[in-house]
Amino acid sequence: MNSPLKCDFCVNSATVHLTQIVNNKVHKVDLCEECAQKKGVTDPSGFSLADLLLKASLNPEKALTGTRCPKCNFTQPDFKKTGRFGCPSCYETFKDMLDAMLDGMHKGTTHVGKVPKLALTRKSLYERLTKLETGLTEAVKSERYEEAARFRDEINEVKQSAAPKLEEKR
Repeated sequence: MNSPLKCDFCVNSATVHLTQIVNNKVHKVDLCEECAQKKGVTDPSGFSLADLLLKASLNPEKALTGTRCPKCNFTQPDFKKTGRFGCPSCYETFKDMLDAMLDGMHKGTTHVGKVPKLALTRKSLYERLTKLETGLTEAVKSERYEEAARFRDEINEVKQSAAPKLEEKR
């Protein structure tokens, strides 16, 4: 049988086990009940794993600078502790830190959105029909009736071919 894990801060048996992944490195903290209470782990509103790791010197990040938001006086340690910014200006003030953090979590730092395939299909059909209807209107105004008939036929053809596509995707 394995021996129980020891608390990282004292000699007692660890009963609280925390894991955080930073820059693809796993950081584990094992705490006994007493140390967990001292560190605020038992209070969900006051606990931050990042803050605990910084205090325990287990986090390899460089020391935080004294940057403050000019609007709300929020600092990087405040963000690390709460996980939230104090005001909209914080996003610009801490842009470098935020970009590095987002780049590590996501494929980039710019949100590109996501459009469902059905919406793209509808959009392209709408644009095509709008173009054809404009052509039809112009042909009728300038009394080019043969060309207007071709536009009319193509509009009907697009509508008929689009109906099954839109129905099957629902």
